[in-house]
Amino acid sequence: MTDQPPAVPASPAEPAAEPEYDWSGYGFDTRQIHAGEYADPVAGARIPPIALSAGYRFDSWDDGRERFAGESEGLIYSRQRNPSGSVAERRIASLEGGTDAIVVSSGQAAITAALFALVRSGERFVSTASIYSGTRILFGRSFERMGVGVDYVWNPDDDDEWERRIGPSTKAIFTETIPNPKNDIVDIDRVAAVAARHGIPLVVDNTIATPYLIRPGEHGAAVVVHSSTKFLSGHGAAISGTIVDTGVFDWAAASRSYPLITQPPAPGGRSMLERFPAAPYGRATRDAVVNDIGPALSPFTSFLLHQGIETLSLRMDRHLSNAATIAAWLETHPGVESVDYAGLPSSPYSALAQRLYGGLTGSVFAVTVRGGEAGARRFTDRLRVISRMTNIGDVRSMALHPATTTHLSFSEELRLALGVTPGLIRLSIGTETVDDLIADLDRALRP
Repeated sequence: MTDQPPAVPASPAEPAAEPEYDWSGYGFDTRQIHAGEYADPVAGARIPPIALSAGYRFDSWDDGRERFAGESEGLIYSRQRNPSGSVAERRIASLEGGTDAIVVSSGQAAITAALFALVRSGERFVSTASIYSGTRILFGRSFERMGVGVDYVWNPDDDDEWERRIGPSTKAIFTETIPNPKNDIVDIDRVAAVAARHGIPLVVDNTIATPYLIRPGEHGAAVVVHSSTKFLSGHGAAISGTIVDTGVFDWAAASRSYPLITQPPAPGGRSMLERFPAAPYGRATRDAVVNDIGPALSPFTSFLLHQGIETLSLRMDRHLSNAATIAAWLETHPGVESVDYAGLPSSPYSALAQRLYGGLTGSVFAVTVRGGEAGARRFTDRLRVISRMTNIGDVRSMALHPATTTHLSFSEELRLALGVTPGLIRLSIGTETVDDLIADLDRALRP
């Protein structure tokens, strides 16, 4: 009989590590994929399931009361919050460095809710003049009908003009990081300093830059909004908007009154600032504006949004590279009068573009072709790869003639003051092969 070595007792198996769900401290690319996820307790689905439910069961009488009183984070109704929307909200808040986010049905809904949480009938806010045409129309039509006024600053670098526009009833400042279509970028630090000097919150539309290029909260913005239809979703399949509470504004020390945030919503209750000190603006906007008006985002669109965000940095790299290459090529073309792209060395915004964006100022900019409106018509109708359509921030490249579309309702005087001339074309550069886009543009520009 052969001697056998003594049996070695089997060591206990090491427990499997639990999946990560706290993504703070991880890199941007990791957070855009994972932030906001939650464990599926039913099937262990790796992708958060689409929560197609209007309402949610209460565990008990007391649980229902606690949810409505804001003492519990349990869900109530999908007009206020939905699990699919929450994934997108937590993901965007993480990427923007915010403390809370709310997804809504469109970018216009986001801007409306963001400002209605701050400004009441009879009050005003100040905006930079060069902003998206649809936002200008919103301010001049619907906001005016609600009794909310806007004052425009035409030169954001002129402190005296800011002082003339900001009055006792001014409750907020609104601006865009990269305006559309002129790419006339704003010095966000300067505007934030104006807001801080007056003790009022700064609301910034970061749609075109996205948090991949800049996070306005790091520059002093209290609120960030997105038309997340655009680059965040990235594929032109559905409309959505987002509001982010950056957590940087001191609402208790504000020089003006913001009752939705600092006053109790019901007798004997506590204010949003007392109950949610890290994100009082976000909670007030969700509960007292979005919940009341009802621009809820559908669970399916929420799913498309957080799916799109997963590839944001990859798409943005191609958008930015293509746009910079095409802007430089267009500037040398004999069929072009001018190119409004702040990243070009010839641009008056070049130094600011380098400081804020490393010279890559998004992928939405304007080109003015020779021949005025007739030249613009000829150019547009010759395009074969680039789509003739409204929208921006899609993986597909698009071209639009603002003077006869987005800015059609403006007076000629206002259009020209905004730099929207008859020969100006807005380009949204997508992620196609750049040589194919250049060939399409060259064909369209030939005499």
